[in-house]
Amino acid sequence: MSPGIGELNERSLHRALKARYATPGSTTEQAVDGFVADVVVGERLVEIHTGNFWPLKRKLPRLIEQYPLTLVYPIAQDRYIVKVPDSPGGRTTRRKSPKHGSVYQVFEPLASIPTLLDHPNLTLDVALVVEDAVRIWDDRARRRRGGWVTVDRRLVDVVETFHVNRMADLFALLDEALPAQFTTRDLADAMGSSRRLGQQAAFCLREAGVASICGKEGNALVYQRTGHPI
Repeated sequence: MSPGIGELNERSLHRALKARYATPGSTTEQAVDGFVADVVVGERLVEIHTGNFWPLKRKLPRLIEQYPLTLVYPIAQDRYIVKVPDSPGGRTTRRKSPKHGSVYQVFEPLASIPTLLDHPNLTLDVALVVEDAVRIWDDRARRRRGGWVTVDRRLVDVVETFHVNRMADLFALLDEALPAQFTTRDLADAMGSSRRLGQQAAFCLREAGVASICGKEGNALVYQRTGHPI
């Protein structure tokens, strides 16, 4: 079969997740109302996205007004770095990265669409995966990235999938670790993440109405839970 719409530049991780969500009788790369859906299962659309959600700001609002839609976002809980030599006699190496991903990393792309998650037609599946990051040597990237560039992400395993129907579902995962009033530093500590991700999480929670600003500590904003049901 020839590649469908959008498949020519598709990476392995995206293709593997698409295959997992496809069921007998479903279709892939289907044109729907001027857009292309990765998978169509009955009336439900499945959109698999491995990068920032900014490109979806026009697509998602249009589709979820008419169809139930599952947005799938993979996060590498464990990653293996696979380096492919640039010479025929070279040896491919594979080593485990010391970094580990968590479900909270979804706050980074969600900062582009923080209010969409509470739409009744939108479900977010955060898939914690084990993946191979395939890298090749590129002389042009020597200064900026040490010479090795990632050219593909390959799915090894799906460890766990979090089904998120609203922003409050994500907040509930870390709520017990937070004081009654909290800062972005408290959020970062609760997630075991960087302050930057704590700031993105606070923005998402505030925009979705799950948390609100109640004061300041020095230059840091202080947040509290709102009456949004959890």
